[in-house]
Amino acid sequence: MPSLTRKMKKTGTGLRGATAFAAAAAVISTLSGCTQLETSAPSSVRAAAGAQARAAFGMVDCRRARCIALTFDAGPSENSARLLDILKEKQVPATFFLLGKRHIDTYPELVARMADEGHEVASHTWTHRILTEIEPDEIREELERPNEEIERLTGQRPTLMRPPQGRTDDTVHEICRELGLAEVLWSVTAKDYRTTDSDLITERVLDQSSRDGIILLHDIYEGTVPAVPGIIDALKKRGYVFVTVPQLLAPGKAEPGKVYR
Repeated sequence: MPSLTRKMKKTGTGLRGATAFAAAAAVISTLSGCTQLETSAPSSVRAAAGAQARAAFGMVDCRRARCIALTFDAGPSENSARLLDILKEKQVPATFFLLGKRHIDTYPELVARMADEGHEVASHTWTHRILTEIEPDEIREELERPNEEIERLTGQRPTLMRPPQGRTDDTVHEICRELGLAEVLWSVTAKDYRTTDSDLITERVLDQSSRDGIILLHDIYEGTVPAVPGIIDALKKRGYVFVTVPQLLAPGKAEPGKVYR
């Protein structure tokens, strides 16, 4: 199976638009366990914060509650307004890993709305280039540009990023550490880049979900946003509480340069 670690230096090209994500399929499958990538689980982050840490991090204490995090990659898009309406109606916070070119710069008002409505706004790079295939100065540019735009639009600089296709290595870790970014992968994927069937997307998420899960979805695809209400309702019935990624880790905090899943 493909590895998430760098074997050799290559020069990559940018992946643009929704069709770029089809290439993620082979790599995303490695996140089921066929990798030596060192990651930290939410429960271990909470435990490291100490048993006596105060619950001043919000209304939900994930040391006791059955928490799960809903995350969306590659927006904002023409579907994001409807998604935000759903999340507001359901009173569910999410974490958005946003792309820069043709997304942040096309829908700046939606970036601001995400932050205003209590969602965590994070980075998915500027053009979706595979970070393990480009030079360090190019990695920095891919990470710094969306951070600057998100900060300009929301007043808050991102502290989290998600590497395209989940591909990362020691060079990426080091640059993220310099930029104050932690890397967030996922434990649940609906592979919504492969299907427009909302029922199938819902089924895949529900089959994989467990406590402390980090769910990966993309609001750029036709079948995803219609699946969200059913996913939320079904997981709430199972006793899950939806939180952002920082809330999932609290009272611990994501550390720059480290990888969480």
